[in-house]
Amino acid sequence: MSAEANLEKLNLELPPAPKPAGVYKPCVIVGNLAYLSGHGPLKPDGNLIVGRLGEDMDLEAGYAAARQVGLTLLASIKANLGSLDRVKRVVKALALVRCTDAFDQQPAVVNGFSELFREVFGEECGVGARSAMGTNALPGGIAVEIEVILEIEA
Repeated sequence: MSAEANLEKLNLELPPAPKPAGVYKPCVIVGNLAYLSGHGPLKPDGNLIVGRLGEDMDLEAGYAAARQVGLTLLASIKANLGSLDRVKRVVKALALVRCTDAFDQQPAVVNGFSELFREVFGEECGVGARSAMGTNALPGGIAVEIEVILEIEA
């Protein structure tokens, strides 16, 4: 089943593709690779999920925020590539989780993103290399920021 068909079958609502909030491009294509800049957890209503894991957010809320980042990335992929079906595979994801020093469950938080991409693109194409790191600050106080590198059909 295609990624577009999976998205429809899963009945997922994508937020609007975010506009750059600085001097950068949301997506740069070089050859058969698409580099997507860091995205935050943008909800369909235009608001962002803010908070700090281990302080005012628990693991479940962090997982949901990472999943929302995944939906935001899907919106940017569609906006920049025209179709999710151009994605051949997820190559690499880098995730930053805003958290306290004591919080050490960043990989479990980022599973919200990874499991969504596996659902949409499938096990072979949707699961790539990944790093999940904690940080003390992210723009606007967002809970999670994720960037991805995708192999695409030219």
